[in-house]
Amino acid sequence: MDENDAETVQYVRDLCGYFISYDNLFSTWIASQSDFTIADVRDALSAFERNIDPARKRVFAGIFDTLQTGLSKLGTDEKSRSKAARDLIYLIKDIPMDSRQDYDTLGFIYEYLISNFASNAGKKAGEFYTPSEVSQLMSEIVAWHLAGREEINIYDPTSGSGSLLIHIGQAVARRNGNPNDIKYYAQELKENTYNLTRMNLVMRGILPDNIVTRNGDTLKSDWPWFDTDETKDETYEPLFVDAVVSNPPYSQNWEPPEPGEDIRFEYGIAPKSKADYAFLLHDLYHLRDDGIMTIVLPHGVLFRGGEEGTIRRNLVENHHIQAIIGLPANIFFGTGIPTIVMVLRKHRNDDHVLVVDASKYFAKDGKNNKLRASDIKRIVDTVSENRDVDKFSRLVSLDEIRQNDYNLNIPRYVDSSETAESWDVYSTMFGGIPKQDIDALNKYWNVFPGLRQRLFAEENGHSAKLAVQDVREAVNADSGVSAYIQRYREVFTDYPSYLRGELVGNAVNVSIAAEEEVLANDLLHRLADVPLVDAYTAYQVLDDSWQKTIANDLETIQSEAMTPFARLTPT
Repeated sequence: MDENDAETVQYVRDLCGYFISYDNLFSTWIASQSDFTIADVRDALSAFERNIDPARKRVFAGIFDTLQTGLSKLGTDEKSRSKAARDLIYLIKDIPMDSRQDYDTLGFIYEYLISNFASNAGKKAGEFYTPSEVSQLMSEIVAWHLAGREEINIYDPTSGSGSLLIHIGQAVARRNGNPNDIKYYAQELKENTYNLTRMNLVMRGILPDNIVTRNGDTLKSDWPWFDTDETKDETYEPLFVDAVVSNPPYSQNWEPPEPGEDIRFEYGIAPKSKADYAFLLHDLYHLRDDGIMTIVLPHGVLFRGGEEGTIRRNLVENHHIQAIIGLPANIFFGTGIPTIVMVLRKHRNDDHVLVVDASKYFAKDGKNNKLRASDIKRIVDTVSENRDVDKFSRLVSLDEIRQNDYNLNIPRYVDSSETAESWDVYSTMFGGIPKQDIDALNKYWNVFPGLRQRLFAEENGHSAKLAVQDVREAVNADSGVSAYIQRYREVFTDYPSYLRGELVGNAVNVSIAAEEEVLANDLLHRLADVPLVDAYTAYQVLDDSWQKTIANDLETIQSEAMTPFARLTPT
């Protein structure tokens, strides 16, 4: 099968958007062994460019330009470059990419390499990569809003490597079922990074007709989707989508238009030295009436004055801001600047703003902080359900925001600080258990009525003394504690058999990509009526086990020994 077979070439181009001959396939390169040279790569790249379907040139044309120009960096001469290329293909050939996996192995590796490159790229990392945990957070919020829709358009105007857009698509597809019903729009200023966007989208198996990308300046040119400059008046199509997601460069210089010149900026013109609100207003403009957007921005957009204050007031008064989520510091590669995720809607009936302070929910990961699975779920559930949670989130009224002159700085509305440690001088001097220390355990006294009175006898207004000899024995003998333990056991009585049915009895057919969410929803449902247990801590234990063991075991069962494993009796 080669370029001389015109009928086959046309068929494959119509189907895939491009044609690759047998000689240029990866499997052929592997079989060539020592005969494979760097010239084979050059020839393959040239042939690929020749055999792109004209209707799909926007997707594929020039996608390998960065690779083409980088081949010379593989060595000092043809021999060393050929050896380096051979070493690479032998390394790649061991990656499992057959149909037995229901998840994207190559895409995962691509993401892994991009993230590791970003972690060593310093300040430049922000130009092309959004950490996967932040992408996942934004994706789950968007997917919840779009659940049930049949055809969905999503757009990232500062797409970088495309990782954020990919996460959005995956989250939406998990809820809505058909990934082919999602259309991806992306725009990126830098050509090399733009090629990363296209490559990432193509590698994930997205249909070429569902990929619409452009190499251009988002703020300067908006979305001029036309064939040529000469025909733009006839072919221009304004873009309005179901969801916009973006992580634009922070506080970037830009060339603002004159007031009234650009319809995107009707709420105000962002300062020349800080384009943050220009990106936000661009995103908002491109939403459909029932659309949603999430954007990463620095905290300064919440309280800076001048024109930014005017824009912020207009956004609040027109009910566009649904939620503000304060992220942990040092979560992005190359910068320790604290950031927020702002969630906005084109039209909302509610005028409240949910303010979330998630700055203390993270785990250390080398030099950076990282959102854990439980942190992401805690935030997503809070935003989706508009929850008021002590020291974490608060639903703020429009009147209160007006009273604060539209200052949305998170500490004005949510106090997440730790309770200051204090000492009872009286109890220290005269003995006894400080009453304030006993009060600090009120969440337990509320669940076990009467237990406090049985354990302590108050001596005065400052302190108390123990009323029992053996505290452990008294607690275990309390009827409220006994009832609580019994209730907990009842909730999980059938849990082993449930897990056995989900993970062992159905191991051959279970969807590895979707099963963790099934188990998580069941776990959270069980714990919903069990006080004192943090359901998200339990969820984190599940996720840790899933990532370290369960998913790998299921992969092994499905890919290597399906029938024998199905016959095993669990112990």
